[in-house]
Amino acid sequence: MRVLLILSVLLGWSAVVSGAEAPSLRIGVLAFRGAEMAESEWEPTLAYLRGQLPQRHVVIVPLDLDGLTTAVKSGSLDFVITNPGHYVELEAAFGVTRIASLSGSASATTLPAMVGSAVVVRAERTDLNRLSDLRGSRLAAVSPEAFGGFRVVWRELAEIGIAPFSDTAGLQFTGFPMEAVAEAVAEGKADAGILRFCLLEQMEAEGRITPGLLRVLGGIPSHGCLSSTRLYPDWPFARLAATPEALAKQVAIALLAMPEGDGYAWTVPADYQPVHDLFRALKIGPYAYLRHPSARQLLRDYWPWLVMALLGVVWWLVHVARVEYLVRRRTAELRSAHAEARLRREEMEHGARLALLGEMASSLAHEISQPLAAIANYASGCQRRLTSHTDPEGVTEGVGLIAAQAERAAGIVKRIRAFARKRSPVPQNLDANGPLVEAVELFQTVAARHGVGVSLDLGQGLPPVLADRLRIEQVVLNLLQNAADAMSKSEPRHIAVSSSAVAEGVEIRVADTGPGLSPEARARLFEPFFTTKPDGLGLGLSLSRTMIEAQGGRLWAEDAPGGGAVFRFTLPVTTGPTEIP
Repeated sequence: MRVLLILSVLLGWSAVVSGAEAPSLRIGVLAFRGAEMAESEWEPTLAYLRGQLPQRHVVIVPLDLDGLTTAVKSGSLDFVITNPGHYVELEAAFGVTRIASLSGSASATTLPAMVGSAVVVRAERTDLNRLSDLRGSRLAAVSPEAFGGFRVVWRELAEIGIAPFSDTAGLQFTGFPMEAVAEAVAEGKADAGILRFCLLEQMEAEGRITPGLLRVLGGIPSHGCLSSTRLYPDWPFARLAATPEALAKQVAIALLAMPEGDGYAWTVPADYQPVHDLFRALKIGPYAYLRHPSARQLLRDYWPWLVMALLGVVWWLVHVARVEYLVRRRTAELRSAHAEARLRREEMEHGARLALLGEMASSLAHEISQPLAAIANYASGCQRRLTSHTDPEGVTEGVGLIAAQAERAAGIVKRIRAFARKRSPVPQNLDANGPLVEAVELFQTVAARHGVGVSLDLGQGLPPVLADRLRIEQVVLNLLQNAADAMSKSEPRHIAVSSSAVAEGVEIRVADTGPGLSPEARARLFEPFFTTKPDGLGLGLSLSRTMIEAQGGRLWAEDAPGGGAVFRFTLPVTTGPTEIP
């Protein structure tokens, strides 16, 4: 099943890439019939969840038993769908929790909502009629860890005094897909094989095997199929321990509301105590501690394996040393790549600020020219009074006015230099209203040139946020500039900037009275290099979202109720000291 593991890695990487637009929701599925069949059988459930959770990128990851266990252990999944036996082991080892159980299917080509086993033999084998006849026979199964594919029959054999590992002529484990077991029996490579309950009937209906070629040993009719064993609760849909409670609740509600169609139906989590009883009876899985063999017995029964294990340990030590070296080297490479990526991101942010200042250059030049012109006028007036030796009080007043205008010009230059200079982000506890006021003041001359009115509605008593002041100011200025550009052919032209406390922290809104968002723009709004401006770079909104998300917030856009567009972003409330700079 190495191909399945590679497939899961590729799918996981795809989810990471697509996560730039929507967070992923990864569902690992036990592919006991192979990856393609698993994707086909679970596609209705996957499609339904995508429809119910449009804000999530839902991905199915088909894996074998070992691959699914590894994925759960590494935390690379959000949910798992597996057989009840495997679920019990994952529950004990990693704390996974079931949120729903299969309750059946409206399709005749899928398995019923119960798990059991069917022991199949060739129809002409008249010497094999009961499970007790398997003593001394060649028995094929998919895996020693498979639930319906081995362990259910193991329990039945143990109860009649047959140990499948020692009382048969040999166990053959074919691996997934499970159809290989039926093929081994049909071709005479095994006397009997263990299939999941109803799989033989399904294979016959699909034309995968000739009807009547195989029969079920001691067949007990149930749910339209023949079983050789008792039945157990069906597969659960389980969340990992690290999966957020709110997300698990959303998925559970969606599954329970899923209508019966061509796919599986779901119900409230079943009682898996019968599965625990099986594991306890066999002393395996979570109940393996019930076995307490002596050291002498272990040496007598397993000395060849102990020798192999010793050799394996030696090999493992060599392997671990090699892997440790490779990991260290790769870690150093990743650190270097991360530092380079951070440097490039800072360069892009700085470039975006300079581009924004370039768009505002003429307005800023006009704003600076006003205090300079005033200084020149006041200076001329003072010079005339000094020449005529009259009105010394007027000279004093003029000098004061000159100083005030010089300070005003210096303040404008200081704001521009602070905005344009290159530096690393410095998160700090701050009042979110501060960057809003500074951004709006810096934008006022641009707004006047465009004939745009800007209003501020600042929430009072807002909790402090942990953010970089310059980044917030850059995002707000970019949104203001975009709003002004969008309203070039609109009347009236007004931008409303507001702030308020919300459940996620503090929300900032920039709303305009422009034409709103087209369907294409709404779909690609935050893609890098996508722009609706003839001379735009297409980086402003993409970088803005990156900067907000880097500070733990979220940025999105929507149509304003009265027309136009409104951009919103949230900033999380700080959990550290509350001093505001």
